[in-house]
Amino acid sequence: MGLKENLHNFKEKNKDKKWIPGFNALFTFLYMPNETTHGGTHIKAADDLKRTMNTVIIALIPCLIYGMFNAGYQHYLAQGLIESADGFLGASFWTWDNLVIGLWKVLPLVVVSYGVGLAVEFVFAIIKGHEVEEGYLVTGMLVPLIVPVDIPLWMLAVAVIFGVIIGKEVFGGTGMNILNPALTIRAFLFFAYPTWMSGDKVWVHGAVERDQAIAAGQSLDAISGETLLGAYAQNSSLAGIDYWDMFWGLIPGSVGETSKFLIIIGGLFLIFTKIGSWRIMLSTVIGALVMGLIFNGVVDAGWIGETSKFYGLMSVPFWQHLIIGSILFGAVYMATDPVTAAQTNKGKWIYGFLIGFVSIMIRVFNPAYPEGVFLAILLMNVFAPTIDHYVVQGNVKKRMKRIKVKTA
Repeated sequence: MGLKENLHNFKEKNKDKKWIPGFNALFTFLYMPNETTHGGTHIKAADDLKRTMNTVIIALIPCLIYGMFNAGYQHYLAQGLIESADGFLGASFWTWDNLVIGLWKVLPLVVVSYGVGLAVEFVFAIIKGHEVEEGYLVTGMLVPLIVPVDIPLWMLAVAVIFGVIIGKEVFGGTGMNILNPALTIRAFLFFAYPTWMSGDKVWVHGAVERDQAIAAGQSLDAISGETLLGAYAQNSSLAGIDYWDMFWGLIPGSVGETSKFLIIIGGLFLIFTKIGSWRIMLSTVIGALVMGLIFNGVVDAGWIGETSKFYGLMSVPFWQHLIIGSILFGAVYMATDPVTAAQTNKGKWIYGFLIGFVSIMIRVFNPAYPEGVFLAILLMNVFAPTIDHYVVQGNVKKRMKRIKVKTA
């Protein structure tokens, strides 16, 4: 008797047990989907939901590993215990010490994200009596990459519970949600614990090092300083950081958002595998550049003075907005979510453009929270069905006009 027959008999004997959905989830994850096609199909393909999710995770792993190295690098750099890395492959960046500290801080975020999120999924599957869905596989990886590395684990756990329940389960589960669950989690953290999510300080590992620095006569500002967006928002100078540092990711920030190089590589991989929409990625970048150009024009026209609280981020060169924040990360990994994004081709262009446009607008007009891409994506998640509706209605009207012309 084969594996399938044994599995079928086991399920038949225990079909009334509440834990069966949990067993099916583990079996699906380790071996094969629980439900397979038994009859003829119109379209055959090698991909399924689990393979799609795994492809996105593969695209995220380089950002995760780099984020671990960068956490340790920023720790030692802020204390003056390491020299600035010379480019992306600088010897002072790819060191074992940097990785150890990065693992110590980042790995618990991953464990809590997956542990709590999958536990909620299992509970809902058992209560509702349906299969555990694979939708959280990507969300569980995204969450640690979009939060500050020093966020308390209990805050992350509370946010994950809220995000999975409110962002997905109340809508019916994977494929039915209108909001990106990972962004729902980040939005909850931002509004519930704003002091932890402002992103205006460089993280340094361990209070012992801080105490030693204070005892040595150093101020806390020598250890903890503003991030790039925070500095621009406060009209502060960015001495010592060049554009290549911003591109390679040798800057402080959330775990996965700093290296624009790796984000671009991941985006190309998703486009090649046909998982991510190049239309959404490109239009998001275009929208951000257009909004940046508008603000640069306002500054050049002299309509706003250097004393204005909005001047710092308005005067940033329009293209530089792409390398100092999370615009690219959001465009590649968040805006392209196939469930919450627009579905029509024209709708994808409109959807992505508005995400980039609104992101820079929030970044400039809200100096207290100068990173607006995630709020912009959530906003456009809500409007995505409306965009598709009017695109479809527009196509219907055009065809009706053609029909009337032909029959006239």
